[in-house]
Amino acid sequence: MGYIIKPLVTEKMTAITDKENKFGFVVRPEANKLEIKKEVEALYGVTVVAVNTMKYAGKNKSRYTKAGLIKGRTNAFKKAIVTLKEGDTIDFYSNI
Repeated sequence: MGYIIKPLVTEKMTAITDKENKFGFVVRPEANKLEIKKEVEALYGVTVVAVNTMKYAGKNKSRYTKAGLIKGRTNAFKKAIVTLKEGDTIDFYSNI
């Protein structure tokens, strides 16, 4: 276990969740769809219908500051969109 790093809570993901009962997670790059499905079902006690995954590459970024040009790189990550059975839901804010 331990393939899920964190849930995705963004404006875009919240709109998809409200409309289509899909939830997003940032997962480890070596995780496959079956492992993600098992872990979500075990952690949240829901039934997963489908899992879609996407890999994002890191990107070079630069900005100008008083000290001069600063260059850096964003991290690469893998995202999983999990579709749940009708009637199931996940509440990310319950333990706050």
